[in-house]
Amino acid sequence: MRRRSKRAPNLSESTGKIGQEIPANQPAPLVPSYLDQPPMTRQAPPPQENRRSSPDDRREGRSESRADSRNQEQRPSSASRAPRPQMPEYNPSTAAGKLELETQPEMPSVPPPDPQAQAPKGYVVLTIGLPGSGKTTWFRRRGVTPLSSDLLRNILFDDVEEQRYQGLVFSTLRSLLRARLIAKMPWNYVDATNLSAHERRQWIKMAKSFGYDVQAVFFDVPLEVCLERNRSRDRMVAEEVMRKMAEKLKPPVFEEGFSKITVVRVKSAG
Repeated sequence: MRRRSKRAPNLSESTGKIGQEIPANQPAPLVPSYLDQPPMTRQAPPPQENRRSSPDDRREGRSESRADSRNQEQRPSSASRAPRPQMPEYNPSTAAGKLELETQPEMPSVPPPDPQAQAPKGYVVLTIGLPGSGKTTWFRRRGVTPLSSDLLRNILFDDVEEQRYQGLVFSTLRSLLRARLIAKMPWNYVDATNLSAHERRQWIKMAKSFGYDVQAVFFDVPLEVCLERNRSRDRMVAEEVMRKMAEKLKPPVFEEGFSKITVVRVKSAG
């Protein structure tokens, strides 16, 4: 068999073995040593191969130990060190900007009371009920003269039973209430049926626009009792009209804007 010849060593620069040697006539580069650097920040020396220390290495080690001892002597002890300056306390008056302190309410689901809420200028009281439910009697017992649609019919048409100009009657009634609110009258009563929430909405809106609270007096009287009272009255409403009005009647609720609702009922036979 033919013997394989040995390859010559690869002496190209790509191996890093050629062109990197230090010439013999050039001294080795100086390696700086950071002796003044604190021990805690000094970087650990790279690991060296296990080899015997030369006399030069031993001399360098002794010089470094003496330098470290001199640094330890020059470094002041912890007892003689000056205390660290304390951080100044935060003073809102000297800080830039504005500091606001906010205290959360005990019950986050309930909004806190509005401190800017003002007391109402007065009250507007609306009566709600069928004819014959006792509205006129309720006012008479309290000595109150309300703004009444029947009173306006008598003033405008000389006939309390006139029903052809309902729009004119109630627009005049609202103008009268507006005049009382402008005059800042504390108590204002409106005597009308006010059967539905739609009919009551305009009164409530007007009162609140002037800063007045609105209260309701609901006459919860059965239809049969109203029909019986209606038959004994001089000015009687047709029974068919009474029944249609009863179908339209809706009790007041606080969601409409009432601050107080008074319910009036008839006494039982017992």
